[in-house]
Amino acid sequence: MSYKDYEAQLDRIKVKLQQAMHKDADFSLFGASSHQYRVKGKLTAKEVEDWQDRNQVTLPESFTKFLTEIGNGGAGPYYGIYSLDKAASNTERQALFAKPALHPGMTKEEWNDLIKPLTEDDDISDEEYDEARNKVLGGMLCIGTQGCEYDMYLVLEGEYRGKIVYTSDFHPDHPFFFVYEDSFLDWYERWLDEIILNYEGSWFGVLMPGNEEVLMQTYQKAPNEEMQTKALDGMFKFKKVSQETIDFLKSIADQSPKHRSTAIQLICKTSFDTGAKFLMELLRSDVHEDFLEALKILNGHRKTVDLAEFYPDILQRFDRINNLETLRYAGYILEECDAVTLQHFKPYLCSADPNMQTTAIYAARYCKNKAGSWQIIEDMFVEGDQQVLKNSILYWGLIPHEKLLPYYRAVWPDYKNNPNFRDKFITCLQELHLPDDYFEQNGS
Repeated sequence: MSYKDYEAQLDRIKVKLQQAMHKDADFSLFGASSHQYRVKGKLTAKEVEDWQDRNQVTLPESFTKFLTEIGNGGAGPYYGIYSLDKAASNTERQALFAKPALHPGMTKEEWNDLIKPLTEDDDISDEEYDEARNKVLGGMLCIGTQGCEYDMYLVLEGEYRGKIVYTSDFHPDHPFFFVYEDSFLDWYERWLDEIILNYEGSWFGVLMPGNEEVLMQTYQKAPNEEMQTKALDGMFKFKKVSQETIDFLKSIADQSPKHRSTAIQLICKTSFDTGAKFLMELLRSDVHEDFLEALKILNGHRKTVDLAEFYPDILQRFDRINNLETLRYAGYILEECDAVTLQHFKPYLCSADPNMQTTAIYAARYCKNKAGSWQIIEDMFVEGDQQVLKNSILYWGLIPHEKLLPYYRAVWPDYKNNPNFRDKFITCLQELHLPDDYFEQNGS
């Protein structure tokens, strides 16, 4: 980039910092309250040179321009940008001097092989662990944190010098993420642009950049399904979209089985009424994966949309659920449905699989008139072990029915010294007009 290009970009960034501060005046964006869109004092070129000499590294020019023309840290994505000294203190020196090992598009196999000493060797010494860790983080400077285990690094040398890398813990099959931009300033300016445009900002930088038109064109010209997926996923950062985009997504939902679910999610995100037609089709599909996908989408809207129109279709498919995840999501959505009863959950409450039983107990926690279904509960207790009984007490409390008392009596010794649970036992007895010491009188 030429000197004039840098000057123009730096001038834009200075203006956009003020615009972003005005746009997010209450600092509602994640991390904004920590930096409040203010940068720290700039460094001189001599101060940057001295720092580079001390640390025996050369910073990418784009980042150096930021330090000398904008500020030495402060406002930035997530919790902001570290000052140069803080960046150095958060980076292991041996990692700083190591050769970069990461690259965009790293396969799961490459990643797993790289982190194998960190994930598979229980007897690794501290020195060996540090050496393996520094190899993974080699040639990068930690310039900020996203919170918890997530950090932001700047690549200092090699083919990808100047790019930003988002890191997390060393999880198998999840290589660290290279952002789309090639330089620090491009990444930083995109962050400001998306705040000013009122895009979703909780996971800035992970989604493909571009406005609606750009992402639609990228999808249409994509050379493969992976690029199409990234283009569609990039639309999740929009809080609102145009009718043209809605029509584009509808055509994908109608014509592309591979991307149908994502397109429906995006339609529902910005126009739930429009997406309802597609959700009904998914719920009524004979493909179990379609049914589960519809439940997941509905679950994302259950706090903001009345889902009553979907209850009959869910209940019609209820007895054909065949895995824990689907049962769990169905339970979430039916929490407000007065028509759902323990009878609907019976096949799962009385399942031979204890995990299915536990999931069913949790999913059925809002069913009303459980006492009227005491026979199902007794069957569940007979079929299950004592943990099933304890899970029912945990999620349901004690259902007051005399037929269930022998089962409660069996676990009374485990609960009678716990004030919170003891009260549940006593309340059950009181509802059945039995004395508080009933379980003690019956041989416990």
